Amino acid sequence: MVIQQGTMESLEMNRAFWQDKRVLVTGHTGFKGSWASLMLSGFGAQVHGFSLNPPTTPSLFEVANVQSRIKSSNIADIRDYDEISAVVRAINPEVILHFAAQSLVHTSYDDPVGTYATNIMGTVNLLESARQLDGECAVINVTSDKCYENREWLWSYRENEPMGGYDPYSSSKGCSELVTAAYRNSFLADTGIKLASARAGNVIGGGDWAENRLVPDILSAHDNNKTLEIRNPVAIRPWQHVLEPVAGYLILAEKLSSDRKQYEGAWNFGPSEEDVRTVKWIAEQLHTCLSSKTGINTKEHVFHEAKLLKLDSSKAKMQLGWKPKWDVGTALQKTAEWHLACRAGSDMLQVCNDQIASYLGQDE
Repeated sequence: MVIQQGTMESLEMNRAFWQDKRVLVTGHTGFKGSWASLMLSGFGAQVHGFSLNPPTTPSLFEVANVQSRIKSSNIADIRDYDEISAVVRAINPEVILHFAAQSLVHTSYDDPVGTYATNIMGTVNLLESARQLDGECAVINVTSDKCYENREWLWSYRENEPMGGYDPYSSSKGCSELVTAAYRNSFLADTGIKLASARAGNVIGGGDWAENRLVPDILSAHDNNKTLEIRNPVAIRPWQHVLEPVAGYLILAEKLSSDRKQYEGAWNFGPSEEDVRTVKWIAEQLHTCLSSKTGINTKEHVFHEAKLLKLDSSKAKMQLGWKPKWDVGTALQKTAEWHLACRAGSDMLQVCNDQIASYLGQDE
């Protein structure tokens, strides 16, 4: 599928920019990386991946046959500098989207060493590899809304708030942001490498099978006709469909490529204020979308999680022209439709492409 020119203009995207552009996507076998790879391939980009094998079975990467849509798939570990530097040299990318990470809070408690090694030194390895390039390259380091020092306050976090993190995952993402700023300030100012970071909310969508994540847990309970058990039912999060921040990253990469001074730095890509909802609300709404008959119980959680977290995306809206297209109800409906299509044995590459086209073409 190739996205038509008219649909791209609705999101301030420039199709000519991506045509035949060499793009390296780290973490391309993961949930967000797979969706990004499909969107980029639809725009005519030459997508190259660098990642471990898919993190789950099944996985979006395999179910949607993402590999058929990209130029190359390099299966390797971002913690290995020699591996990532060799791939960066060989591809000579014009854009890098860095998704490769250990992305789960609960896993960070089980494996803090691996989490810090991947999320901090993985970032160092990627940026050190990028700064060896001779040409122009726009690099987007995708971190997390959890990089902020969470004060459990009612206000939304802005890009200039201090970094922090209670748990290993959150603090590793804060450290990744600090590494990004240090590389930009120390090494990249007089080079062709332009560097920004991006922070999104809790992304949902079809093809996420990660353990101990709310939406995959809801879908699994539905499929197996079991009672759903949720932790922290009153926790408030910025929920959004995965295509929302992915579109933001691509707009940012376009802008950054042409104007370092205005577009370097950190950017939030969060949902609208009214889409910041509790865990319980999300569970109940997705149950409705699935016509699920299973019950919902609360289980005791054994590790710390933030109760309130919201993002202020005013900067992206004002300076990039980006804004959310799908409200959380639509995001949940699209997630349910994707999952039910997958269960029915549909062509999931086509389903993904149809959802991308629907997202890009949606009017006000």
